Amino acid sequence: MITDRRDEPAPEPRPHAPAPDNGPAPVDVDLWQLRVDHLAEEDLDPAELDAEERARLAAPLRAADRLRYGIGHIALRRLLAPRLGVAPAEVAYRREPCPGCGALHGRPAVEAPPGAPHFSLSHSGDVVLIGIAARPVGVDVETIPETATVHEVAAVLHPGERAEIARAGHAPEAFARVWCRKEAYLKGIGIGVARPLDQDYLGEDDPSARPGGWAVEDVPTARGHAAAVAVGGTLGMVRSSWLPSSFVTASTTVEAPDGRP
Repeated sequence: MITDRRDEPAPEPRPHAPAPDNGPAPVDVDLWQLRVDHLAEEDLDPAELDAEERARLAAPLRAADRLRYGIGHIALRRLLAPRLGVAPAEVAYRREPCPGCGALHGRPAVEAPPGAPHFSLSHSGDVVLIGIAARPVGVDVETIPETATVHEVAAVLHPGERAEIARAGHAPEAFARVWCRKEAYLKGIGIGVARPLDQDYLGEDDPSARPGGWAVEDVPTARGHAAAVAVGGTLGMVRSSWLPSSFVTASTTVEAPDGRP
């Protein structure tokens, strides 16, 4: 986990540039971001969450962690519900098999017939990030860490990543971009940071050396944060939008901006 640091106000929302189409059947990704610092716990209604999610909210977490968790999971349900043709409270989740051991603690998925959308959720600092696609997808957002964190964590990364971070003078921004790409990819394949962090190259200098079969891109986000998305296959259009606070505070499901549910 990257140590949080207070950031500055978010920039105006802007779309992520689509990756070049170098192969057949590219997959589009919808990305949604929300500002956490515009909300408080009392603004949220947990009624749409399931028993496990409500128990997590009731756990002895820091207030900021509860707020991020609540916002992220309410928003995710409200984004998935119209795609599944159900109410937000009726969205059911399951765990896919872990690619490492086969146990059912791998990538989260919706409990629905084949063809249901894939999703990924991340939150850190003042930002919640959600990705939805027709193929396995992973997203990650992190606050820009302190320099001490960079020196400590970079040592366990891939040799190529370590070299790039060193050439950048161990700049926190350079480290955060690498870390987000790596975690987005590991979440996408369903194993997370249980996989050795020095095994896969997700650096900037040689994109061709990144893991095969996956497209990984940086995502524009709020100042003081870095973000990335990874999707199985060839990346098509990445549609990135900021959701208003009212999307998670309204008592009924709110239609997402631009007419996309």
